[in-house]
Amino acid sequence: MAPRIRHDGVLVVGAGLAGLSAALAAAPRKVMVLAEAPLNHGCSSAWAQGGMAAALAFDDAPSLHAADTVAAGAGLVDPARAALLAEEGPEAVRLLAQLGAPFDQDGKGGFHLSLEAAHSRARVARVKGDQAGRAIMAAVTAAVMAHPHVEVRTGQRLRGLLQDEAGRIRGVLVDQGGRLTEIVAQAVILATGGIGGLYAVTTTPAELRGEGLGLAALAGAQIADPEFVQFHPTAIDIGRDPAPLATEALRGEGARLINRDGEPFMARYHPEAELAPRDVVARAIHAERAAGRGAFLDARAAVGDHFPEAFPGVFAACLSGGVDPRTAPIPVAPACHYHMGGIVTDAAGATSLAGLFAAGECASTGVHGANRLASNSLLEAAVFGARAGRAAALAEAGELRMARTITAPLLPPSALAELRLAMSADVGVVRDAEGLCQALGLLDRLELAHGRTADLTAARLTVTCALARRESLGAHYRADARQTPDHPERTFVTLDALPPAPAPCLAAE
Repeated sequence: MAPRIRHDGVLVVGAGLAGLSAALAAAPRKVMVLAEAPLNHGCSSAWAQGGMAAALAFDDAPSLHAADTVAAGAGLVDPARAALLAEEGPEAVRLLAQLGAPFDQDGKGGFHLSLEAAHSRARVARVKGDQAGRAIMAAVTAAVMAHPHVEVRTGQRLRGLLQDEAGRIRGVLVDQGGRLTEIVAQAVILATGGIGGLYAVTTTPAELRGEGLGLAALAGAQIADPEFVQFHPTAIDIGRDPAPLATEALRGEGARLINRDGEPFMARYHPEAELAPRDVVARAIHAERAAGRGAFLDARAAVGDHFPEAFPGVFAACLSGGVDPRTAPIPVAPACHYHMGGIVTDAAGATSLAGLFAAGECASTGVHGANRLASNSLLEAAVFGARAGRAAALAEAGELRMARTITAPLLPPSALAELRLAMSADVGVVRDAEGLCQALGLLDRLELAHGRTADLTAARLTVTCALARRESLGAHYRADARQTPDHPERTFVTLDALPPAPAPCLAAE
């Protein structure tokens, strides 16, 4: 039996922007933040480059931001949630600025705002070109560490959820250096990030493998839209894992995508060319590379000698791979970047399981649909993270008498490496039934050998629902089913009620 700690307050698992926003909002209720990595490490928030989208300009409005969010989501965005995100967005950005996030200024006391793909207005607040995530997280981390009601414990890996006899989530099981401990609380907020680490080519920390999502599913939580995985078009292709990112803001500044012959190619794929939606740009780059023409981001004219100060992160990453973006195009490739699916929540972050809340990339709030609008991720983390924190602070659960622990075995590194290769090859930018069936078969074999691990569970949700959606929509593109539905519907599933494998998979067996 693992020793048990009682915490009279809220547990937050994960220390990205969503988790720390939740912690600040839950106070003055006692809050314990659990993170596996040191603060500002192992979370996608600190790696975000583009910035935060919000209607901050005189010629913008929340209604316009909401409309762009709905349009990008290809028919699956919840309009009410998009409106909520857009309405609360400007105040969320201003609050972060008050905490010390050094957003770029326009010289008149306002925010310098950049244009990104699929936005109808320049509305992305940035920090030094590509330093938004790092700077925002530094400010929020300082506020959390200084808060008297928040305790932070690092080196804590989530291994399970505690569930009472009524089905309410009452705490977590964590592993600290090989020692398992149960922590009981009044409410639990999962802010465990996405599934990028399930892919061999990803722009996110490799340790983010959907384990919070998988454990919630194993406990019976409802999951939405797991088949929708966004692939960033312009990961810097220099052989690093994870792949560094060339921010979309570069294309907003006028950088162009060219092939090996120096030919700009995006106009052949979409009238908006470089500012087309991310899924279109990702498929175009995938197609150019598959045809042997290669893909490069040419920012020599758009940025040139200003690279070191305008985009210091991209500049340093390029130099580390032997590319000087001032004088040479940047080799790029699509990479797993963001998971639109996740644990279903209401507007306050509550999941289908009493006592369990979710925020950030592991959650599905309904604002991203089939294709997340650029720079809405940090905004969603701040807005809905705070909402989850406020709601969880009101939770009261009483004494815990009987509980079961929902836990899962760990996937060995060799099996994880095999899974990552298969996910990138078969569940990537372009999909078909044959590849998805191959991936499902691998999941069956790995699960038989190693048990139902949390990361395998997250992968199974993604693959199974990708097989079930026999159409192309947003970031989910089926080469064998290219039609787009007139009236698309969201996916809502539980692990016990996943769609059955289709006939092609059964025939392959």
